[in-house]
Amino acid sequence: MAGSAADDINFRIVGGDMQFVEVELDPGESVIAEAGALMYKHNDISLTTIFGDGSGQQDGVFDKLLGAGKRALTGESLFLTVFTAGGEETRQVAFAAPFPGSIIPVKLSEVGGMLICQKDSFMAAAKGVEIGIHFQKRILTGFFGGEGFIMQSLIGDGWVFIHAGGTVVERDLGVGEKLQVDTGCLAALTASVDYRIAPIGGVKTMMFGGEGVFVANLTGPGKVWLQSLPFSRLVGHIQATMPRQSGSGGGDLLGAVGKLID
Repeated sequence: MAGSAADDINFRIVGGDMQFVEVELDPGESVIAEAGALMYKHNDISLTTIFGDGSGQQDGVFDKLLGAGKRALTGESLFLTVFTAGGEETRQVAFAAPFPGSIIPVKLSEVGGMLICQKDSFMAAAKGVEIGIHFQKRILTGFFGGEGFIMQSLIGDGWVFIHAGGTVVERDLGVGEKLQVDTGCLAALTASVDYRIAPIGGVKTMMFGGEGVFVANLTGPGKVWLQSLPFSRLVGHIQATMPRQSGSGGGDLLGAVGKLID
């Protein structure tokens, strides 16, 4: 796989429903993160905004534009933030989860050098990890994959931290072992897992079953991470129960909250 040797970082995950990850950096070590993920840091940890995919292998302007373009296709910011420890002592920087769920730490060297995940799940990674896009090979999978045609690919050999909603289940699929998953509940998978989309049942089931139209058929070998509460489902429930704007006073306030969620 592509990607340079990543910094060998230490970390700890803190919390239950609303977790954060604290990364420990030796002098000169760095971690990259999505904009807005920072919770706290020591004063002598510097931060720099970079344009690209975070791998540190982009020397030319064209390479940086290509890396930024990959991130733009997944709906992410064109920029990443690099946090680097200065001084002569070990320092800490922490990144918080955006909504209730779990932070999943994955060492890429232990999963074949590549992890495929939902486009909004990436939080942070050791510097040297390449953050790109993963196109589904099959057109049906792309158009009906629940979270869209494009997923993120994290490539390299270092630690990465992704976030999933609700409770997270990790499953090891054996050779030829199959598992059907709601498309939104598929948080991440290794590149060795075959991922196909199929109708959930007949026309009556698809229209009135309340379980969506398609499911993901996963075939091993490899690892998959499942989330019990996709963010899109959480937002849908909030919007469905939010009182509609009407009249004045309290109704106006509730309507304003609804618009904010939209």
